[in-house]
Amino acid sequence: MPSCVPGEIPVCIVISVADDLPKIAIWDPDEVSILVARGAAVGEFLREVEAILTIDLGAPAASDDRFVCFCGTRVELPGELASLVAVTACESV
Repeated sequence: MPSCVPGEIPVCIVISVADDLPKIAIWDPDEVSILVARGAAVGEFLREVEAILTIDLGAPAASDDRFVCFCGTRVELPGELASLVAVTACESV
């Protein structure tokens, strides 16, 4: 697995859930993370995270439903969000 190592410090993006955010998802450059508002609708937070990654940070668009860091490494959703996405996918079938 490749890693982002500018200056030999790992900086791959992490996605986290947070309370009381002003938006559905925001980029936190200090923590090298995307914060997602707890309770946000699945479709909305997926679109927002994808936009932050691809438009704001220049990450390549993934050909499937995965998120990719600007270095090409897969960005994982935290358990709380991953389970919401899985439940939503099952409900739409």
